[in-house]
Amino acid sequence: MATVRNLKIKTGTCKRVVKELHSYEKEVEREAAKTAEMKEKGADPYDLKQQENVLGESRMMIPDCRKRLEASLADLKATLAELEESNQKEGAEIEEARSTIADVERLFQSTEA
Repeated sequence: MATVRNLKIKTGTCKRVVKELHSYEKEVEREAAKTAEMKEKGADPYDLKQQENVLGESRMMIPDCRKRLEASLADLKATLAELEESNQKEGAEIEEARSTIADVERLFQSTEA
């Protein structure tokens, strides 16, 4: 049984995972720039290898985060649909959930294009 409280929790989860995804994307950019700078300056091979490992780990987190976002989005949609079936179609939480769903879907469309 879906409740408004569950909807709020699932909406918050989606928002948190979106923030995590953006954070990891920024981290990859930052680490890639640092790695390129180290290559330019001719850094110690060991340090360069360690920096490349850090960059690789950051890159691995993005697909994982996207999978978690897809799962939480599906969960949110299911909860929203269940609430709408039980004739709860209005309210601040429901509008927030709809806007979060739209934002996440736009995010997926912009990264696929």
